Amino acid sequence: MTELAYQETLSCVQCGYCLPTCPTYITFKKETHSPRGRINLVKMAAEGKITYDDMTEAIDLCLGCRACETACPTNVQYGKILESAIEVLAKHKDEQLKSRVKTMKAFLFNQVVPNEHIRKVLGTGLAFYQKTGLQKVAQKMGVLHVLPENLHAFETILPSVEGPIKRAKRERFYEAVTPQPVLKVGFFVGCIMDTMFSSINTLSMKLLQQAGCQVTVIQEQGCCGALHQHSGLSNKTQELAKRNIEAFERYDFDYVVNSIGGCGAMLGEYPQLLADSPEWLERAERFSKKSVDISVILSQLTLPFKKSLPYKVTYQPSCHMTNVQKRVNEPLQMVQNIPGIDFISLPEAHMCCGSAGIYNIVRYKHSMKILDEKMKHVEALAQQPNIIVTTNPGCHLQMKLGVEREGLSQEIRVVHLVELLAEACGIEA
Repeated sequence: MTELAYQETLSCVQCGYCLPTCPTYITFKKETHSPRGRINLVKMAAEGKITYDDMTEAIDLCLGCRACETACPTNVQYGKILESAIEVLAKHKDEQLKSRVKTMKAFLFNQVVPNEHIRKVLGTGLAFYQKTGLQKVAQKMGVLHVLPENLHAFETILPSVEGPIKRAKRERFYEAVTPQPVLKVGFFVGCIMDTMFSSINTLSMKLLQQAGCQVTVIQEQGCCGALHQHSGLSNKTQELAKRNIEAFERYDFDYVVNSIGGCGAMLGEYPQLLADSPEWLERAERFSKKSVDISVILSQLTLPFKKSLPYKVTYQPSCHMTNVQKRVNEPLQMVQNIPGIDFISLPEAHMCCGSAGIYNIVRYKHSMKILDEKMKHVEALAQQPNIIVTTNPGCHLQMKLGVEREGLSQEIRVVHLVELLAEACGIEA
């Protein structure tokens, strides 16, 4: 039980400041589903007072939003405690899994998610399904009801995926529009992001280009490792982190920019991930200092706005942008800078929407209860927004599903911040 982050649990004084910030505690109203409760369970498991099974439900239901870290007066490293528990439980569960399930899990995390070629095939298949009319036929005939409830729900709100020809036309180098580049940027495309939301990546690079940046997409980059880390596969996460560090340090970039709140958080935490590897720690620290969200760069530069957008807009922050990257003002500033925008603050905006990586798929019913709480805040606004802005693909899909569930899809559009900025600048993917 020494693998659990026991020493870190001792910093918690059980004050309860975390309770009002925790979506699972507020939604499910159980002490064990609060940060304080989970820390106590990990502490007791490390001391041998309870079994791993006794803490499984509480840990599995944690969103990992880390809002508790922001609220904590004693700076408890909840993220480290949680990740240690997830890793220990993952090993514990693997011992009980059938060999066939283990093989499928290994294939998914080791071969599918990090493999660009497999992701391209999957993206091409999804684009074919959408653009040939198969999706409309399947929905009209009701055959999708044979799918599990979670998959059926998300099938209805999938983004329009770019086909292989359009993706292949995307440039890997964007020269700055200014005589000399203001910044030299390496762009991190992500894996799920570049499969499902590749057009947002393209718009991101064009925005940076118009702001005076020279932008390069290096082929050597790979998955950030976030999904692996959240699944307790720290060894594979470290392998992916080293690959990205090696890839980007070959180039003289001022920044490594992304438009993915969750991936950005993972990239920024490479030093903690590789803290026990002295030969990698310094390299990881250099990399993480260069890794920033696109809103950070654009907030320092000037965008060529060409349109006034007559929208009522609210903003749902990414938890990992807020609580891990500690970037609160920059995305908000970029929304409010857009000409014509009537900005409406969302009550309890800091509360997680329930997406949390793949939580909304593997813990669908719990995720929907958290989403319903979030949508109550949207519906409580004095003025109904036309647009909900997000900065992370998971949040994007979750909020889109929330709008759909409330029957508001004709009135409210969910967009990535980059899409709204590009529209105001007259930029198309």
